Amino acid sequence: MKLTPILVALIALIALPAWAGNVGFQQLTIADGSDKPLTIGVWYPTEAAATPQPLQAFTQVVAPGAPASGRGLPLVVISHGTGGWYGEHYDTALALAHAGFVVAALSHTSDTYDDQSRAARIWGRPEMLRRLVDYMLADWPEHGRIDATRVGVFGFSAGGFTALAAIGGAPDLGLVRTHCLTHPSAFECGVVSRSGAADPTSALPSRSFFTGDARIRAAVIVAPALGFTFGREGLKNVRVPVQLWRAEADHILPNPDYAQAVRDALPRPPEYHVVANADHFDFLAPCSDQLRKYAPDICVERPGFDRDAFHQQFDAEVVRFFERTLG
Repeated sequence: MKLTPILVALIALIALPAWAGNVGFQQLTIADGSDKPLTIGVWYPTEAAATPQPLQAFTQVVAPGAPASGRGLPLVVISHGTGGWYGEHYDTALALAHAGFVVAALSHTSDTYDDQSRAARIWGRPEMLRRLVDYMLADWPEHGRIDATRVGVFGFSAGGFTALAAIGGAPDLGLVRTHCLTHPSAFECGVVSRSGAADPTSALPSRSFFTGDARIRAAVIVAPALGFTFGREGLKNVRVPVQLWRAEADHILPNPDYAQAVRDALPRPPEYHVVANADHFDFLAPCSDQLRKYAPDICVERPGFDRDAFHQQFDAEVVRFFERTLG
């Protein structure tokens, strides 16, 4: 079939993201009940001029504090991994904002790079994420621009666990103790050991503690921590579309107990990506020279793997998935 110039132009328009303008950015603190306020970052479409701005060890091209543009915008919330912070997936947030999404990421209280005193209490994370959604839909000054029926979640590592719980997953955390008896060197066993609790499993919440957030309609789950704790029983209530990622050479959460365990247990097959030759931290934003000095362990790449090139593909796939599932 011969394509007319008009048809070619229409196809090109369909392929374009919903927004090709600039990105605004805000760092905010929001109340979290009687706990410490949550620090969050928000990226969103704007027509204001964007310039290079520091973001800790990174530089992002944004318009700080600029007014948002658009109406009926979809929202994606981001949950980081153990010992991380809200900006560790800033490149993915920028890609989504350039495509017309509002993106909000939080730093989980006492599970950040400078304070991991509550890293073992992973069951507290989903409620923090719920608080973030509450704020963005009702209290963010530009909340009227968001379509509350188009909310997605992105979670990496411990954030992947958090995202699974947010979409209806209910883990059996008692399985961690059994897992650590047979895999004492596993990453999560070190987190539990460093918590200092004499028996950290004695007060674990049951499956019924986890209730999910019905407002979330799609999820990108990346290298999820504690994947083996869910099983078919724990994921039977997950009904939203899922894009699931695994690093082929993940030395932190090695196959098959994490991402593969989740894939096998989900009631609906996810869109599943196994990234050849990738390691766990390759899902984090490509390292700056400054970050390589401060945190070299998370910046090491396996021979032949190019994190910068991978993230161009990764970010595009995340955007595509959320565009398809959130409309």
